[in-house]
Amino acid sequence: MSLDTSTPARTPGFSTQAMHAGVAHDNPHHSLTLPIIQTATYTFDGTADLIDFLDERMFVQKPVRQEYGRYGNPTVAAVEARLAALDGGDDAILLSSGMAALTTSLLILLSSGDHLVMTDDCYNRTRLFVNRFLRRFDIAATTVPAGDLQAVEKAIQPNTRLILSETPTNPFLRCLDLEALAALAHRHSVRTLIDATFATPLNLRPLDFGIDLVMHSVTKYLNGHNDVMAGVLVGKGGITTPLRESQGLLGAVVDPTAAYHIGRGLQTLGLRIERQNANGLAIARWLEAHPKIRRVWYPGLESHPDHAIARAQMRGFGSVVSFEVEGDGPAASRFIDAMRLAHLAPSLGGVDSLIEQPALISYYDLAPENRLALGIRDELVRFAIGIEDTEDLIADLERALTYA
Repeated sequence: MSLDTSTPARTPGFSTQAMHAGVAHDNPHHSLTLPIIQTATYTFDGTADLIDFLDERMFVQKPVRQEYGRYGNPTVAAVEARLAALDGGDDAILLSSGMAALTTSLLILLSSGDHLVMTDDCYNRTRLFVNRFLRRFDIAATTVPAGDLQAVEKAIQPNTRLILSETPTNPFLRCLDLEALAALAHRHSVRTLIDATFATPLNLRPLDFGIDLVMHSVTKYLNGHNDVMAGVLVGKGGITTPLRESQGLLGAVVDPTAAYHIGRGLQTLGLRIERQNANGLAIARWLEAHPKIRRVWYPGLESHPDHAIARAQMRGFGSVVSFEVEGDGPAASRFIDAMRLAHLAPSLGGVDSLIEQPALISYYDLAPENRLALGIRDELVRFAIGIEDTEDLIADLERALTYA
């Protein structure tokens, strides 16, 4: 039987939900682990059975069974139920990547002639999709500074349909006042979509503050092992209905084996994030005191511009720390190349520590002056901290900084 999260006696804790939500313990094969239903199609007992299914599908949003793998899978559905519970949503849609979650939501929620407001300091591919691809469909966008709600409200037009932002943002970890943003958006009858990948549901649940739709790159913290690509959209009420219906048309589905690995990763999410939160805060404080570090961005530090907001609405501050090394780009490169525990690679949120220069990994195709306009200096480093021992990571940083 699935975990009953509606009991008035007690709401299960985060790690309990991460283990049990969406899991049918009385599955047909009595399997302790989530069964992988590895099939592309489903059979019917006869024409009458098929007609019963078709009639049910006309009146029920999520029928109890499926006909074809692009429209659903029991393994995927179990993981979706768990993800919805963790984010406090009514429904979750698992998609093939974080970008698929973003692009699907924007393509379905917006129409030709619509306008959206988005904040800066966001994932570069999000910016490219909004400013280049959506223009082909006559969808306009206005970009405003992250955290500036006055600028957000000023940018709203009569045809504005959506406000899009990350929190914390990439790479400077700016944090939005979600309750104020939701209230602003509701006053103007505008929907809100928040990419909370950097936070995870353990540290922040945007839906609790009135946000309409939350997305995560499941590739990152939620799976946690750098071996699966997926994304998720979570919402309340009927906002996910058109998104789910469109998934079968657009085809951005998740393989059941990938869903199984995501479900297994979710079981240790609470433990991993607690460790990564502790690592992130300790290393951010250590870096801020180091003479070879010019500046550190981490919402758990009092020096961060959004520290008060982060403290008010986040349970922890995550494990991504961005900082500038004294000197120039080559100095930052020498430092990164000298690291032994952290791998030079894109992405974040896994058990392994990863380190990069955003100017090279994410913004290399931009001219230097355009990178600077976004605040991306060559000496900027983004450190996505894993679950290694804090003392070992600090020792590695201290040794590597002698090369900067």
